[in-house]
Amino acid sequence: MALFWLSDAAWAAIEPHLPKNQPGARRVDDRRVISGILHVLKVGCRWCNCPARLRTFDNDLQSVQPLVAPRLLAQAARRAGGGRGGHEEHRHRQHLHQGATRGVRSKGGRAAQAIGRSRGGWTTKVHALTDVIGRPYALMLTPGNVSDMKAAAALLERAGPMRYLLGDKGYDADRLRRLARQAGATPVRPGRRNRRRTIRYDKQRYRGRHLIENAFCRLKDFRRVHTRYDKLAANFLSAVALATAVAFWL
Repeated sequence: MALFWLSDAAWAAIEPHLPKNQPGARRVDDRRVISGILHVLKVGCRWCNCPARLRTFDNDLQSVQPLVAPRLLAQAARRAGGGRGGHEEHRHRQHLHQGATRGVRSKGGRAAQAIGRSRGGWTTKVHALTDVIGRPYALMLTPGNVSDMKAAAALLERAGPMRYLLGDKGYDADRLRRLARQAGATPVRPGRRNRRRTIRYDKQRYRGRHLIENAFCRLKDFRRVHTRYDKLAANFLSAVALATAVAFWL
């Protein structure tokens, strides 16, 4: 497989977020480090099997990734949302979804590292909010056995201005509908079969929910996102954030 190397435009967006003037030994070329991280995320190989051109020390990879990725994703989404079209164009509809990845042995207990037992074994859920054209901008991890509703309420706190909130039946709850309306959004999701009253929703607008499915399919092209190899939740969330930033925003 061809080596992954950051383009000049992508590197110009990433470089300002890297830590500067840190104590200790001098770091190797930062562009090489980030390119190596992305190559490993894409092909799913072990760090030690990274090609010689991109190879560096594990501590370089693991120290840069958690520091850079969350800030980079937030800044890239903020810059795009505040550019042409503004927040009204990009954030007037949000999507909620989760994707499961296989769990691994964890440090400090599985629950502390967002790993829980579900029907598929030990898994981690990735929850995401996307904008109107399907670009994820807010991410969250929970153990695989945690209810989607618990994550949805927490994730909505990070949502920007929105007019519609799309989700499937898994997010059908009066509490979430109430939170959406308090935020000025109209919930667009079908009701569960066991509801006594039929839930009315905009079926035409609900067709746009496939965008979140497409986003997760695109993220799973990164093999280390599709299958969780990282022991620590912070490292895995950073890997997902970095893959999201490169795939959708840079």
